[in-house]
Amino acid sequence: MSISSTIKSIQDIMRKDVGVDGDAQRLSQLVWMLFLKIFDDRETEWELLQDNYHSPLPEQYRWRNWAANAEGMTGDALKQFLDNEMFPALQNLEAKGGDQRAYVIRSVFEDAYNYMKSGQLIRQVINKIQEGVDFNKAQERHLFGDMYEQLLRDLQAAGNAGEFYTPRAVTEFMVRMANPRLGEKVMDPACGTGGFLSCSIEHIRKQDVKTVEDEAILQTSIHGVEKKPMPHLLCTTNMILHGIDVPSNIRHDNTLARPLISWGPNERVDVIVTNPPFGGNEEDGIETNFPATFRTRETADLFLVLIMQLLKSGGRAALVLPDGFLFGEGIKTRIKEKLLEDCNLHTIVRLPNSVFAPYTSIKTNLLFFTKGTPTQDIWFYENPLPKGVKAYNKTKPMKVEEFEPLAAWWGNKANNFNTREESPLAWKVSLDDIKARNYNLDCKNPHVGEQITHDPEQLLAQYATMQQDIASQRTAKTHTSRKSQTDCRRQTEKRKTARTD
Repeated sequence: MSISSTIKSIQDIMRKDVGVDGDAQRLSQLVWMLFLKIFDDRETEWELLQDNYHSPLPEQYRWRNWAANAEGMTGDALKQFLDNEMFPALQNLEAKGGDQRAYVIRSVFEDAYNYMKSGQLIRQVINKIQEGVDFNKAQERHLFGDMYEQLLRDLQAAGNAGEFYTPRAVTEFMVRMANPRLGEKVMDPACGTGGFLSCSIEHIRKQDVKTVEDEAILQTSIHGVEKKPMPHLLCTTNMILHGIDVPSNIRHDNTLARPLISWGPNERVDVIVTNPPFGGNEEDGIETNFPATFRTRETADLFLVLIMQLLKSGGRAALVLPDGFLFGEGIKTRIKEKLLEDCNLHTIVRLPNSVFAPYTSIKTNLLFFTKGTPTQDIWFYENPLPKGVKAYNKTKPMKVEEFEPLAAWWGNKANNFNTREESPLAWKVSLDDIKARNYNLDCKNPHVGEQITHDPEQLLAQYATMQQDIASQRTAKTHTSRKSQTDCRRQTEKRKTARTD
């Protein structure tokens, strides 16, 4: 059975269980099970490759000893084992000898739950996983990576935690342009399920990893922080899927919860790639961790201030931000002023409205900057929809190939942009012009006249305005007609009166 069919069968079984409420809980339930199965498969590999390997898990809680036997525990005995023995043990797992793997397992299970109520259905799910997933088969490992992304899209489609998933095409392009290299510290301070980090791992392996020593360096260079428990669990599993044996640098925490000044020089990073949550507000008190000049509860704004603090001099960042930041005023203006003073904001890529459709219609942009030198000019590039495509949707998302013209225009990997030229899609704005605009970065394409919009909300607004105009014209015409009729009657009455006289 294919992995895709296995996942579908598991979801069908879970729908029968009265304890699992909705797709979000089904995914959470599935992922902790997959985590233990994948970890067990990796342990089989580590036992072959490492002398005297010792599992951080007590023997009775290793997948092979409680789950792998299709005729093993089931019913109430299995339910009691999970709820009263395994989960409490893993949530309080001690790291003997400082084993980092134990810390990872404990952090994964700290906020995980067994939602299922039926031990018989739990056994059916476990058997499906055992039959259908073998992480040590290279082909299945690759296929499961694709299926994993599909699970994330399914969660997003359910209307739960949609901020977790950024389209693969966007993450791949951003990582490619940020160009993290072996030995550089790469971070996503709002890592969600790890899409940017997994792309960074693939990019570095392809470019630089040639030896076992190179791989060891890569293993310690990937860092992420995620405050919500389920995406943290998903990210940790994702890192193991991408060959990070001990993802201890993936922390379950809120990066914004620390005072900005507490991030010391030894915590600076070389590359940040991220899609920070936007459109929401942080909890009370978080803004007090930032200087008064930049205090706001808008999450994306706070993350941008934090990113400027986290980067080393010469460090590079690529992040997704909504249009509202570009033209926003007040605190946003002060943040943009600091950004242009402390960093070279060399490129803003303007994405089509529907890149994140159907989950949000908010227009977004990709910002690329390097810390340490002030901005002199900002290049803007308007990435268009492909020919014949009116909008992206769930079944027809953006493809990474659509960024190729932009990548060809971009310039070399040393961020030398002297080869760039203006075109119908690209234009340059000087710092002086930006200052004259009071740091409004919402710079429209000067090569394009007024464009016809296909945005549904704008079209509806235009339609409503047209309807109002038509109604006003009808009212005016009716009033004119009635006035004309009244005037005619008056003239007729006057003529009758004159004849009588």
